[in-house]
Amino acid sequence: LNGKQLTAQQGDTIWQVAEKNGVEIPHLCHSNKMDYNPDGNCRACMVEVEGERVLAASCIRKVSDNMVVNSTSERAEKSRKMVFELLLADQPKQTHNNDAPLWDWMDKVGVEQSRFPAKQSPACDVSHPAMAVNLDACINCTLCVRACRDVQVNDVIGMANRGKNAKIIFDFDDPMGESTCVACGECVQACPTGALMPKTMVDEQQNYKGAADKIVNSLCPYCGVGCQTEIHVKDNKILKVDGRAGPANRNRLCVKGRFGLDYTHHPHRLSKPLIRKTGVPKKWDDQIDPLNPYTHFREAEWDEALALVGKGFKDIINNNPAGALAGFGSAKGSNEEAYLFQKLIRTGFHTNNVDHCTRLCHASSVAALIEGIGSGAVTAPFTAAKDADCIIVIGARPTENHPVAATFFKNATQQGKKLIVLDPRGQGLVRHAWRHLQFKAGTDVSLLNGMIHTIIEENLVDHDYISKMCEDYQSIKDNIQQFSPEKVSAICGIPAEQIREVARAFASSKNGMIFWGMGVSQHVHGTDNNRSLITLAAITGNIGREGTGLHPLRGQNNVQGASDVGLIPIMYPDYQPVENEAVRQKFEAVWGGELDPKKGLTVVEIIDHILAGQIKGMYIMGENPAMSDPDTTHARKALAKLDHLVVQEIFLTETAYHADVILPASAFAEKSGSFTNTNRQVQIARPAVELAEGVRQDWRIIQDI
Repeated sequence: LNGKQLTAQQGDTIWQVAEKNGVEIPHLCHSNKMDYNPDGNCRACMVEVEGERVLAASCIRKVSDNMVVNSTSERAEKSRKMVFELLLADQPKQTHNNDAPLWDWMDKVGVEQSRFPAKQSPACDVSHPAMAVNLDACINCTLCVRACRDVQVNDVIGMANRGKNAKIIFDFDDPMGESTCVACGECVQACPTGALMPKTMVDEQQNYKGAADKIVNSLCPYCGVGCQTEIHVKDNKILKVDGRAGPANRNRLCVKGRFGLDYTHHPHRLSKPLIRKTGVPKKWDDQIDPLNPYTHFREAEWDEALALVGKGFKDIINNNPAGALAGFGSAKGSNEEAYLFQKLIRTGFHTNNVDHCTRLCHASSVAALIEGIGSGAVTAPFTAAKDADCIIVIGARPTENHPVAATFFKNATQQGKKLIVLDPRGQGLVRHAWRHLQFKAGTDVSLLNGMIHTIIEENLVDHDYISKMCEDYQSIKDNIQQFSPEKVSAICGIPAEQIREVARAFASSKNGMIFWGMGVSQHVHGTDNNRSLITLAAITGNIGREGTGLHPLRGQNNVQGASDVGLIPIMYPDYQPVENEAVRQKFEAVWGGELDPKKGLTVVEIIDHILAGQIKGMYIMGENPAMSDPDTTHARKALAKLDHLVVQEIFLTETAYHADVILPASAFAEKSGSFTNTNRQVQIARPAVELAEGVRQDWRIIQDI
């Protein structure tokens, strides 16, 4: 290459070899980000290959032994310059993104003006609430098409017409805002010209507002996927968010992670401690205007608010039997904050009455997994779907609740893998599924038992795995005889032959994975549902190898980590039982105080004990049981009954309506700490913006209390 002898991997392209060796070749339609296939349509990367009549597109041309390539020859450079001059002719006079790769390459290639006539510019499309479409800057590189079809697999963006009339369209040439676009924004991140932009980056005339002052590497605060992000900040405001090459997201984001961080600057943010006014009683059905909380509360300085917090808790401790206090921590906070919170409840309140929202999501999964495999977490990451041959998704709607995880399932189907969706209703993944079993709601165990029966009856089990890794197989074998597909078909509503077909497909696949969500765990028989899934994986040998495993898709961004660090009533950090005397003595020695020897109450039990008059006070950080409890009336009546309720929040939530003291806390973009995603990957979040005036970091408030 350019007179220098190089060694390359078989299958490398000329462009890849050049990049690895520090040789810069212009490119527009090619992205070196993960999961983008080269296309070779823009012709900006042309190079000269010795002995060949025509130039070659370096992004798609693979190297061969003894190939001689020149990327700096006069012919190659003139060709590339002509391409950029042709592209410049059709660009708008006022660019939409001065920092787009197109303009960097124009400068490097040395093109400042074009001799060619411009084509007619299409009108801008601002129909979408989050993205601006300005096809006058489009060069038909098709990166957005590949982003939508190959990476996110949403199949919204395509090409229409031919020749000079070719253009990008959404669905059937609909306005973007009226199309089936799910606003993942992958196309915006891929676009090299500014034809697709976040609306926050352009003004009403579609002129560029300017680049960020700084870019901070952090995380998405929403679901358990744990996407890594680049947060672009200008004037201490979040300008836009891009995906980063993290192990869970490989640069991908969804609508929430990309466009949902503006709440950080919302006018409803709490900015001062609030204390309930004297003479204003708590009512379970209160409604308070978040812009005018002064009907019920008054502003206070931090010292006064914290003194009242401490006095209220001390009075309850001194005047009531043990266990009259409780705490709800947050699955949105960091591992460090969760650890400090549970430590405060245990050492300061002298009780194990501490819990968080895992109780209402995957507690049944954790119980079954600890019982079945000895560990209450996933056995493989969702990215391992690429190595699976058969994937079962049950009780989960990842296209809605874990959109980035869903992309990996959709990618697997593109490779010919079998996706089986078990769901009483239709959902986004069904379009990609090999089979969709639409069973009667609540009959999960019957359906799964029918599959287990088929696998055992037809001797499709992995005998070697069972003999080495499993216990009590004979009990399963004996018990399952009564659950033939013909019998369970009448219960679950799926024909027996379909049950057998799906069971055979899973058992006969080399590698199989099972994913599930709240539809399995938030259930009267949630633990039994999970036991059935564990059995299905165990008898087929689908635990513990690449492309196999059990994965309950965790809901909040740190629900796994909060459980890991002890924010649950029956376990200290690292799942060490609170009722184990040796464990308790170890923590007493480290924490320097006597600890409650009895396990604490769960979220549900705490609400019941408040109404029974046994719990008098609570400290709630970043949870909203008045909205998230299955029976909100029941929960709100309990919260209103408390003698002393302290709520630590960023907004005036429904739970805060019932507080005695409200403490304004930090938003995610203001935090520093570690978070554990559904794959059990521990990742660091960094503060992108300065802490809002008047509020304090969550960890500091816990320490202050």
